[in-house]
Amino acid sequence: MVGVFLRYVGYKKSWIFLFLALLGLTDVLILLDHGIAVNASSMIYLNVLFLFVVAVFLVWRYKTETKYAAALAARSENITEDWIETLPEPVFFPDVATSEALRAADLFYRRKLSDVKQAQLIENDFTASWIHEVKAPLTAMKLTIDAHRSDPAMQKIEAEWLRIHLLIDRQLHMARLPFLESDYVLEPASVRRLAAEEVRDLASWCMEKNIAVEFEGEDAEVVTDRKWCRFIIRQLLTNAVKYSPEGGIIRIATSVTENGNGMLVIKDEGPGIPAHDLPRIFDKGFTGGNGRIQNAATGIGLYLAQTVASKIGITLGASSGQNQGTAMRMIFTAKNDFESVRRGMLT
Repeated sequence: MVGVFLRYVGYKKSWIFLFLALLGLTDVLILLDHGIAVNASSMIYLNVLFLFVVAVFLVWRYKTETKYAAALAARSENITEDWIETLPEPVFFPDVATSEALRAADLFYRRKLSDVKQAQLIENDFTASWIHEVKAPLTAMKLTIDAHRSDPAMQKIEAEWLRIHLLIDRQLHMARLPFLESDYVLEPASVRRLAAEEVRDLASWCMEKNIAVEFEGEDAEVVTDRKWCRFIIRQLLTNAVKYSPEGGIIRIATSVTENGNGMLVIKDEGPGIPAHDLPRIFDKGFTGGNGRIQNAATGIGLYLAQTVASKIGITLGASSGQNQGTAMRMIFTAKNDFESVRRGMLT
């Protein structure tokens, strides 16, 4: 409060200087004009009275003139979407000008945002259309591969086909991500079954690298969105396959925690993640040391997994060490809490 008052005094320093100059001029005129007889005590009384009136006037003007600015400062600490409707009513001309400028800026940026959203919708529609067009030849390729499985070269071709399919599938989910709330269905699901379906889809890639997949632990029944949950598992599993050595083993463990949360852990035997990289693996665009060495990372898979997980009530975590493999962990919302997830999606 004192700081604001001092800033106000600094802002009004020209007026204060004018008042003091007028007081000094009055004193000089009284002293030089011999026709005005004023004794010393009266001079002191006049000056003290003048300064007192100026001080009271300054405090009064401070309270009235800074009311609008104080209200703006209070609202700036908690800005909502309808902030422009909660602006205080301006009284003085500078406040009116400020209010009009804020409303004009709000209108301008709302229009800009609307244009950006419209362009994004067009781009997403184009991307989705392109993906669906590409899926047709990919489906034809898969049918050809299935019809000639006796040919040894088909296994290599199928592995490359799978990589293309995964990239296109991820791009499609990226296009749908802004509209996840409208494409979200909570239902009971078996964690092990969801993971097994993803393992089956990645079988050709695992066979190409001679990677074994082992399931451990008891199954866990959870309430989640099957499609988006599988998307998260897919990102974690593709990373495990990508960084696993030839002939390695990927272990998938399912369990239920003491709090009733279903948990899925995918552990590979890859090079592991250095301790200084571990806190950043879910950051957008972060590839880490291993990604740079292999030149195969995009820094988008785990970011998308984390983004989706945060929306559907899943907590992701990781533990790793240099040359010790990586364990990616998914902890699901307890069954009795899934309504809070649904409400969170709607707000």
